[in-house]
Amino acid sequence: MSIFTGAGVALITPMYDDGSINYDEMEQIINDQVANGTDAIIICGTTGEASTMSHEEHIETIRACVEMTKKRVPVVAGTGSNCTATAVYLSKEAQKVGADGLLVVSPYYNKATQNGLKKHFTEIASSVDLPIILYNIQGRTGLNIQPKTIADLVNDVPNIVGVKEASGDISQIAQIFSLTQGDIDVYSGNDDQIFPIVAYGGKGVISVLSHIVPRDTHDIVAKFMEGDIEGSRALQLKYIPLVKALFSEVNPIPVKAAMNMMGYKVGSLRMPLTEMEKKNKEVLRQAMLDAGVQVVD
Repeated sequence: MSIFTGAGVALITPMYDDGSINYDEMEQIINDQVANGTDAIIICGTTGEASTMSHEEHIETIRACVEMTKKRVPVVAGTGSNCTATAVYLSKEAQKVGADGLLVVSPYYNKATQNGLKKHFTEIASSVDLPIILYNIQGRTGLNIQPKTIADLVNDVPNIVGVKEASGDISQIAQIFSLTQGDIDVYSGNDDQIFPIVAYGGKGVISVLSHIVPRDTHDIVAKFMEGDIEGSRALQLKYIPLVKALFSEVNPIPVKAAMNMMGYKVGSLRMPLTEMEKKNKEVLRQAMLDAGVQVVD
């Protein structure tokens, strides 16, 4: 059984001016997301700035998210690392504090071989009882998890159930479905590719766009699953300009700017990420307005 079907929000981490985590605002965002149809909360991923967190902060943020979500939707915790032992530790701790599943990114910087990737992910999976979604994002890790590697892991390791595919390569994604005979949970890692990935048999999206338009992001998937193919396609195309604006600078810079414009108090970013450039922020603001999003700041 899939951890979730639909749109999971890759949750930002709200922060105070001093860089500490604003858990009160996090709870408000989680409540608003659940109320507006988001199907899962993905915590401590790329968008959540987990790479700047201490291990203690990382685990506490997962624990807080589990508590705030109150089992209304699944919580999937990002626990990847370029150090296998660290990923094992974070994964075990995430299970202890109640996560429903794990999102595990491929090792970055040290760039393992495909054989090394199999051993890395297998060791993490064997350390926990939770279902695991691999995370393939070569643009950030410098490493592509090849389709055969993904298929082998899903076929050979019982609790590795799927992949968040952010390669942007639709041909590669088609090959993953082919090699697994479709018996895999594939989530789009790119908000402009939800429709085609669901059309291939994907389960949905792990989304940045969901922060801004949670109901419609959910509906891109839900409409397709219900047979309203044209309705799904129309929503996907409607939000292409907004998606482009949300990735005009490195994620999560634009989405934090957008959330602040919407009246949330998500604060700034931890270094080395910096505030959005003024010209790009104005393009983002206009894209939000054009999409019918209420901007208060």
